[in-house]
Amino acid sequence: MKPKTAPPSPAEREDLSLDLTPPASEAARFADPLGQTGRAVDTVALGLGRWVRRAYGYDDIALVPAAATVDPEDVDTSWEVGGYRLRIPVLAAAMDSVTDVRTAVLMWELGGAGVLNLEGLQTRYEDPTEPLDRIASAPQEDCVRLLQELYRAPVREDLVARRIQEIKRAGALAFGSTTPASASWLAPLAQEAGLDVLVLQSTVITERHHSSRGRALSVREVVRRLDIPVMAGNCVSYEAALELLEAGVAGLFVGVGPGAACTSRKVLGVGVPQVTALCDVAAARDAFRARTGRHVPVVADGGIRVGGEVAKSIACGADAVMLGSALAAAAEAPGRGYHWGMATPHAALPRGTRIRVGTAGTLRQILLGPAQVDDGSQNLVEALRTAMGMCGARTLREMQQAQIVLAPALLTEGKAAQFAQRVGQGR
Repeated sequence: MKPKTAPPSPAEREDLSLDLTPPASEAARFADPLGQTGRAVDTVALGLGRWVRRAYGYDDIALVPAAATVDPEDVDTSWEVGGYRLRIPVLAAAMDSVTDVRTAVLMWELGGAGVLNLEGLQTRYEDPTEPLDRIASAPQEDCVRLLQELYRAPVREDLVARRIQEIKRAGALAFGSTTPASASWLAPLAQEAGLDVLVLQSTVITERHHSSRGRALSVREVVRRLDIPVMAGNCVSYEAALELLEAGVAGLFVGVGPGAACTSRKVLGVGVPQVTALCDVAAARDAFRARTGRHVPVVADGGIRVGGEVAKSIACGADAVMLGSALAAAAEAPGRGYHWGMATPHAALPRGTRIRVGTAGTLRQILLGPAQVDDGSQNLVEALRTAMGMCGARTLREMQQAQIVLAPALLTEGKAAQFAQRVGQGR
């Protein structure tokens, strides 16, 4: 018979209890990198011994109207990148369903810019009409295989130069995108052809990339070797952003996996919700500006569907937004009502899919109105101007100081009828 054991005393229970207070090392890890607030970042216990930050997306926050408002007609939505000033803070994504020569020129005429994918269908095929038609007509189950097949065609140097020159001849600024792997040969070629701004873009980009397979790309070296501005992305952290800024980039793209056609977050498990990512990268940008006096624009890339999300992006620190699926739905878009992620054709590990976006209106209507729908997907710039006016911001830099609150009920509060009838916010 086992001897009876006395129950632990209150003092012994105290010793056995779990201490769920974050250790000093974790508190330091998540401390405010700017040292301005003196507050630790909000953390929660994921499990014993593992503390994590909370992260937030667009649907988690709301902008607070200011005590003094501004007439939207008096608002200035212009921004600057690499010495060039654009009237509206919108870039069309470097995706074959969004930007070709025609839409790049249209974007410039409307006040923004379109980024041409220098490794896309436009530079692989003399006439990209046939591959674009095949993508639009393919059954969903065949899409990835077809995209992999079509993107196996080599990038032609003559077509890279020709597409850039076609944009230039129309009087528009030429923005072009290349992956880090191709930058060493494509970037000089594009610059020689007249490219105005290079966008160095991949799912994740860092200044310090280690590889046993050979010498890795240095963003700093690309910037140093070119005479044109180099924007880079994508990143989502303070540390990565700061190192890219110190490498001399002219702009930063923020977003890993939020795009409508991107599947990186499921395939890789990697990503940070856009609101938190933007705030972190903007904090690095602000620290860099305080030290150097140089303001480098931050571009929110991915997850933006409606005007309210454009406004929230600017309030969280962005200077502009890059739009994919929202502009793929334009009547002029090359995707024929479809949209696919940049990494969908990846030969080994596709990280995207083809989605149907339909045709929502003309490019002008989507950006500048007038809107003919009630869900916020049209007249995006006027929505931004109105939000800025309500927040008392005359410029984008002032909008970055707008008050923000956590508001998980923002989209559903009082909207039962809209959800029941599938109209407005209920779609």
